[in-house]
Amino acid sequence: MLNGKQVLYSGMQATGTLTLGNYLGALKNWVNLNEEYECIYGVMDLHSLTVRQEPAAFRKNARSLYALYVAAGLDPEKNCIYYQSHVSGHAELSWILGCFTYMGELNRMTQFKDKALRHAENVNAGLYTYPVLMAADILLYQADVVPVGVDQKQHLEITRDIAQRFNAVYGDVFTIPEACIPKAGAKIMSLQDPQKKMSKSDENANATILLLDDKDTVIRKFKRAVTDSDTVVRYGEDKPGIRNLMDIYSCVTGKDYAAIEKEFEGRGYGEFKLATGEAVADELAPLQARYQELMADKAYLDGMIQRNDEKAEGYARKTLRKVQKKVGLTERRF
Repeated sequence: MLNGKQVLYSGMQATGTLTLGNYLGALKNWVNLNEEYECIYGVMDLHSLTVRQEPAAFRKNARSLYALYVAAGLDPEKNCIYYQSHVSGHAELSWILGCFTYMGELNRMTQFKDKALRHAENVNAGLYTYPVLMAADILLYQADVVPVGVDQKQHLEITRDIAQRFNAVYGDVFTIPEACIPKAGAKIMSLQDPQKKMSKSDENANATILLLDDKDTVIRKFKRAVTDSDTVVRYGEDKPGIRNLMDIYSCVTGKDYAAIEKEFEGRGYGEFKLATGEAVADELAPLQARYQELMADKAYLDGMIQRNDEKAEGYARKTLRKVQKKVGLTERRF
């Protein structure tokens, strides 16, 4: 608990520009959570190092991600938005937790297997121990709740296992986090392959809507979206492309599937794809305008980053010192 509220923790990697999937599946849902929770959101730049980064572009992307958090509606006065790498406790706790994690647990991580296949030239130890650092992220802030996508559930499960194992030895040190999976927009799929999740690393530019895409680009990508040989706008398991577009349209307009089917009855896929593209562009326009304002105001962003980094460091230090004492490390005198 912090300030009388349960703690909610989440974050995104600082690589590339966020996608519509990131926004509808997570970021948009975060905006009002601070009414119920004490929210802590990380710019997860340490996690991003499992893939080689070009330094200048990497720093720019991390700053851009911070600005996108705020532009999307996260108030940095009400939420703690910070850089993961600016709080050394993440790396320190990760080492300790790694000593309480079993090889068999890491061997079962499906995301490692998937990423190892995609990055066969760089299957590094960081990629393998990624779930331990993620556990440190969550446990460092004594998070009660973690909003996760379906593909991240396994990482939260190992976090819970590590925390319970540690607590069994040393007492109630860590809060055991619970998953929070949003019902709407939890998984937005690729526009070119609706069997795959929308990804900013997709080699097909038409598969992904980036949050900073202009209106013409957004509409063009939706016009090229893969559907099927039918012409009826209907939500069904046998229509993954149309189902994905209906998910997106529902998220940005608030209309349910029955209303969408009625709206486009007899109108065909062309009109539906155009309408979805326009609705998405309209949704992103104010976010993009706010983002440009923030990126132009260096002093405001720098000040907010510093204040939130200091807040996060204070939260983290309390847990880290407790853990270090429990395992028998010599107490620091500075």
